[in-house]
Amino acid sequence: MEKSGSVDSLGSKRSSSRQASVDSLSSSTSTSRSDRSAQAKTPSAMSSDSVTTSAELSPELKEPAFVLDLPLGVVSRVEKIGGASSRGDVSYGLVCKDMRNLRFAHKQEDTLKKSVFEVLMKFAFPVSNGLPIFAFEYGQVFPENGWKVYDALAEYKRQGIPNESWRVTKANDHYELCDTYPSSLAVPVNIPDEDIRRVAAFRAKGRIPATVTRCSQPMVGVNGKRSKEDEKYLQAIMDANAQSHKLFIFDARPSVTAAANKMKGGGYESEDAYQNAELVFLDIHNIHVMRESLRKLKDVVYPNIEEPHWLSNLESTHWLEHIKLILAGALRIADKVESGKTSVVVHCSDGWDRTAQLTSLSMLMLDGFYRTTRGFQVLLEKEWLSFGHRFQLRIGHGDKNHTDADRSPVFVQFIDCVWQMTRQFPAAFEFNEYFLVTILDHLYSCLFGTFLCNSEQQKVKEELPKKTMSLWSYINSQLEDFSNPLYVNYSNHVLFPVVSLRHLELWVGYYVRWNPRMRPQEPVHQRYKELLARRAELQRRVEELQREVTNRSASSSSERAGSPTRSITPVQTFV
Repeated sequence: MEKSGSVDSLGSKRSSSRQASVDSLSSSTSTSRSDRSAQAKTPSAMSSDSVTTSAELSPELKEPAFVLDLPLGVVSRVEKIGGASSRGDVSYGLVCKDMRNLRFAHKQEDTLKKSVFEVLMKFAFPVSNGLPIFAFEYGQVFPENGWKVYDALAEYKRQGIPNESWRVTKANDHYELCDTYPSSLAVPVNIPDEDIRRVAAFRAKGRIPATVTRCSQPMVGVNGKRSKEDEKYLQAIMDANAQSHKLFIFDARPSVTAAANKMKGGGYESEDAYQNAELVFLDIHNIHVMRESLRKLKDVVYPNIEEPHWLSNLESTHWLEHIKLILAGALRIADKVESGKTSVVVHCSDGWDRTAQLTSLSMLMLDGFYRTTRGFQVLLEKEWLSFGHRFQLRIGHGDKNHTDADRSPVFVQFIDCVWQMTRQFPAAFEFNEYFLVTILDHLYSCLFGTFLCNSEQQKVKEELPKKTMSLWSYINSQLEDFSNPLYVNYSNHVLFPVVSLRHLELWVGYYVRWNPRMRPQEPVHQRYKELLARRAELQRRVEELQREVTNRSASSSSERAGSPTRSITPVQTFV
């Protein structure tokens, strides 16, 4: 069932009493921790950026103070446990979106327990309470404007568009053709805008085949409805490729699901109607199956891990099976483009979940630019943000309705697939694991405006580039933290990962990091920074030695002028 996903209230009702950056909602056993503690603030003056709790332990225990810092955006629901009729402590639990659950206990005589619970409910779910999301209050300034990382026309130009086969249309300038697509679209040069509008009418949500690869399902229905404009459009995509006279249509869904969608007016392309086209189903399940799979995974890894049944419990979640199917689908697409030199069209039902996973992963395999830190940012902006992945609906930013059927870890799965590729090709990516974890942390944090909306149109309407900070502003201000010291620029190499289950592994560094029994370790990105500094030092030494060799060679040549000499080739060494 389609939801409008309107976020008119994202930045509404701004309150002058709310601080811009450093305030936090605090629940502490000590009143001397800070003048920003819960005891010193009224609920209306508290910020929604984080919840902080600390426990000051007595010196004889010889244990350090425990400090927990949790962005309120990561809270999925708040559960009150116990009450006036219960004995002992009264507690409330925070069920989080990032694989952890927390429980706070108050003594019966604690007068703060009610106010803390109410304040949590208010600021953890600002949209449900008519408050602005914290990204609209965040006042941090960065040296770079991350909203300018992606420019659609510049990216098309990098890919050689426009050319004799493709053009950039203005048919969606005001989002009238498709309100979930970007304003700039690359389409076959011989298809006029009027035909494009007819194609949009035949595709679910108006999501036409655009930027070469992606769209939504055709509205075939049980009667096998056809559209000559749509058939002509896909033929034009095939004709734009002089190296092949065949078109592969990759439907991300299981064939049974695609057939069932005919009862709802949807369906899939008939090979009889689309000449020289081959339809391939990739058997990737829908958002509801993925949500349940992640729920099972959370039960397995937090808070207790059953060591004797670890493998069987992990298998029962089917999480890695889903990761395998997504990677396998992207691999088939990349192989057809690279090895088969054929054109491809990719879609699922609406074209904003599984389709985004497949197109972005296949592009990551094919194009080395997207494996750089900035290139990956461009990839996310293009394939996920501008082409309308429903971030607000899938994550539920600021919404207390945790049972919403539209929530699903689609983007988390994509980042997991990227991590799997970095494990198989450790020198092919300019960024490190910390970069991927940071992206997922701020997927939920509501600190930046990057992942708040459902479409480019919504971002423009909410004026996010003016009113919020981009995540890329933060990341690009400290790139050394996110750099991979093993990176080698294989820009012209295509990556074909092995996608069998025995070559995939659970991303422990993300899913299991909150398990209380995990041994705290030195952050790996700190070690990466040390390696990068060492590499830079060695590279400088190599350059010094090269200059020394060159100078000696020149000096020797001048001293022995007129006599036979051997030329010395400078040593080309790279660290």
